[in-house]
Amino acid sequence: MSYDLGVFEPSAAPTDAEEFTEWFNAQTEWEEPHSYDNPAVTSPALRAWFLEMLQEFPAMNGPFARPGNDDSPRISDYSIGRTLIYVGFAWSMADEAYEACFRLAAKHRVGFIDASGDEGDVWFPDEEDEVGLVRMFSLLPDSDF
Repeated sequence: MSYDLGVFEPSAAPTDAEEFTEWFNAQTEWEEPHSYDNPAVTSPALRAWFLEMLQEFPAMNGPFARPGNDDSPRISDYSIGRTLIYVGFAWSMADEAYEACFRLAAKHRVGFIDASGDEGDVWFPDEEDEVGLVRMFSLLPDSDF
């Protein structure tokens, strides 16, 4: 089991909790017709977030995976969709992963999902602050995370 976090394109995601949960569940069915390890399929903001995250948490699979890092707890499993990137981290890296994901989500103005948190908090970019996120709601209990 992994420690899971996600980021999303805020313009593609509903801001209502019930609608967001339905959107999130649909995204995590992983039915888009492409590979889920290539950032070319995602939005420019999510791609920028991903490329910067790789500096702290290298990819386990795909074109950005680095051979020989398999034993590092920093190696992470990225699933890259058009409007959502979902990441599985080692539990030993939970605090560092949360901090990096949240910080870079604010920097790149993308939404943030604490899928492994007790509440499943969902954050959107703050419209008034260029580098802030605002907690909007928690995922509803029937979500897939």
